[in-house]
Amino acid sequence: MAKDKTAYVCSNCGQESPKWIGKCPACGQWNTFKEIRVAASPVRAAVARGGAPHTGGISSAAGKAGRVLRLKDISNHDDPRIDMHDEELNRVLGGGLVPGSIVLLGGEPGIGKSTLSLQTMLHLPEKKILYVSGEESAHQLKMRANRILRGGAAVSKNEDTRTPDTEADNFLILCENSLEAIFEHIKTEAPELVVIDSIQTIMTEDVESSAGSIAQVRECASALLRFAKSSGVPVILIGHITKEGTLAGPKILEHIVDTVIQFEGDQHYMYRILRSIKNRFGSTSELGIYEMQQSGLRQVSNPSELLLTQDHEGLSGVAISAAIEGVRPFLVETQALVSSAAYGTPQRSATGFDQRRLNMLLAVLEKRVGFKLMQKDVFLNIAGGLRVTDMAMDLSIIAAVLSSNVDTPIEAGWCMCGEVGLSGEVRPVNRIEQRIAEAEKLGFTDIIIPKYNLSGFDHKKYRIALHPVRKVEEALRALFG
Repeated sequence: MAKDKTAYVCSNCGQESPKWIGKCPACGQWNTFKEIRVAASPVRAAVARGGAPHTGGISSAAGKAGRVLRLKDISNHDDPRIDMHDEELNRVLGGGLVPGSIVLLGGEPGIGKSTLSLQTMLHLPEKKILYVSGEESAHQLKMRANRILRGGAAVSKNEDTRTPDTEADNFLILCENSLEAIFEHIKTEAPELVVIDSIQTIMTEDVESSAGSIAQVRECASALLRFAKSSGVPVILIGHITKEGTLAGPKILEHIVDTVIQFEGDQHYMYRILRSIKNRFGSTSELGIYEMQQSGLRQVSNPSELLLTQDHEGLSGVAISAAIEGVRPFLVETQALVSSAAYGTPQRSATGFDQRRLNMLLAVLEKRVGFKLMQKDVFLNIAGGLRVTDMAMDLSIIAAVLSSNVDTPIEAGWCMCGEVGLSGEVRPVNRIEQRIAEAEKLGFTDIIIPKYNLSGFDHKKYRIALHPVRKVEEALRALFG
């Protein structure tokens, strides 16, 4: 009989090592390697004896993987995606849920992962769903489902708490922590979609460690992956992470699952961002925006109106940028504060934006434009708790910093987009027509765009005034005269 082996896994990135090392060579973190025991599987035992591996049960997909197929003999038909009846979630998934896929929904505790998954499953009456909860009781899930279905209204003790039959017929709830028991119920009920909330609470008898450990999380996820691939039933895993990234959950699972979507946002804000990190069936640049309400999560179809402050006229340090995340244009408010350094060493702080790129833009503003910011504190914030990676934000950030530095507000009705290079030039951006159309739809009167984007489309069809610029100096001259 094959003996169990010991391995060391980095809890931050999932890097494996046969021995303990202090610094992870993959992510560079210190003291993150944890010892795990790798149980000898029937496949390893059979190979060690020189025989053929056994491929029974839920791991029958391994038998199919052993066959050698010609590329031309493999069918190229695409299975129809499952409509989740949620436009934001469908967009992030790439058009819907792929049958036989395994999706990881990660996020910090309390951000709203369970609420998002529960309300999505409640609006899928055509599918038989098994919702496995290892954290909450069935009564707690019933109370949350009633609150979602009744629009957040409080339910009294004497009031009938039954949900509509169309919402509850095919929705099955299982409160269980044992992976073996979960598979027994799956075999009995034959669901069309399985939700595991959360993967850190599930444990298998094959691994001698507590639930939530690296070994348990990896073995349970691997077993669920084999089940999804062999049966064609999609599985949604919910995983918790912390701000420090020390919990061995989604970091280990990223190598196993097909799709990783991150649910993020500040708990002090009512907005939640659904972002795709890994997707084997679609793009990773899509973005979904929700608004947290008492009745659950509301889809935000027009995020531009929510991300703009209603009244910022007369306030310095505020600039509006036409940004794009994925294929979705929206206007976002950039706020900057520039003040004299109180302790000698100037501070540079950015919320929702890359701080290293902020330092580069400040260097361009000082070197190419001539504004001395060496002894100034600079604080930058993207309004609404949004984190933006679009390079077209550069021009609005420079405008907001300069507006705060000279304490002169930007005239109302102006927005801008453009990438700033190291020599101070304004570089062209993609999807310029969508940005202009979004600004015009929201009532803006003027927009600053790169001059190289002016050709290639009919700019006369827009009522908004276009101001093409080649350098940062031209953009600042158009804004401040």
